[in-house]
Amino acid sequence: MAKVIDYAAPGPFTGLDGVSSLALEGVATDPVDVCFPVHNLVIQPTDAQALNLPADRFGENQVRPASKLVRQLLALDPAPLTTAREPDKRVVGTCRHFAVLSCALLRYRGVAARVRCGFATYFQRGQGLDHWITEYWDDISTRWIRVDSEILGKTVLPHPHDLRPGEFLTGGEAWSAFRSGEIDASTFGVFGTQNWGAAEIRGNAVKDLAALNKVETLPWDEWGRMTDAYEGKTGADYDALLDELAVVCATDDPEAVTALYGHEDLKVPESLIH
Repeated sequence: MAKVIDYAAPGPFTGLDGVSSLALEGVATDPVDVCFPVHNLVIQPTDAQALNLPADRFGENQVRPASKLVRQLLALDPAPLTTAREPDKRVVGTCRHFAVLSCALLRYRGVAARVRCGFATYFQRGQGLDHWITEYWDDISTRWIRVDSEILGKTVLPHPHDLRPGEFLTGGEAWSAFRSGEIDASTFGVFGTQNWGAAEIRGNAVKDLAALNKVETLPWDEWGRMTDAYEGKTGADYDALLDELAVVCATDDPEAVTALYGHEDLKVPESLIH
C-alpha cells in the first residue's frame, strides 16, 4: 500500500503547538482567506533595513519553525495573527517564511497544504527568481492551487491566489526545463547575488523534495552533496539523480516521493530539523 503523506497535518516546522488560542482566533476557513493576513506578518530583510531595527532582529530570518516565528510576532504585538502589523512589528524573514506561515495556518485549519521551493517568473521579466510559495489541495477542482502569500493584496500579479502554469516553477520543474533546453539556466537564480545558473536549480530541486516530505528548510541550508553541487563539483551521476527527482516530484506519487527522500544525498539531516 502506498504511503500517504498527510499534508493536512503539521510537520516538524509547521506545528503551532504552544501558540495561544487567542492568537489564532479569527483564522479563516477559506484557504485564500487563511493566507491573506500573512503578507502583513513578515518583512523582507532589505525592507527592514530602512526601519533601523535593532541588529538582533535580523536573526529572525534564521528561524525554521512556524511556532517560533509566531511567538516572535506575538512578542512584538500580542494581537491575533489576523491583525495587520506595522512594518516594524513584523518578523524579519524571506519568502520561505511567508510560505511556511501560510502552510502552518492552513494545516491548523485542517487544509491539505505544502510549501514549494523553486523560481518565480513574475518579478523580473525574462528571469526565474529564487522563491517559495504555498499550495493547497482543492477538492472542487481536484488540483493543487498555488498561492503566493507574500504578494496577496499587492499589484505584482492579478491572481496571486491562483498562480498560472509557468509563473512559478518548482525546483524539479525548472530542472526538467533546463535539461530539455526549454530555459536558459543563467537566467535562474537569487536576485541581488551572483548565485545564478544550473547550480541554483539543483539546490532548489533538492529543497523542494524535502518540502514535499514536510521538511521546509531555510533557503540557505545545505546537506548531502548540495555544497559540492553549488561549487560545480558534482557530475553526471548527481544530475541523473536529479532527473529522477524531477520525475518523482512531477508524478506526485506519495510512495515514490517518500522513498526517494530516503536517499542519503537527499534526506535532510536531523541537525537541520530543530
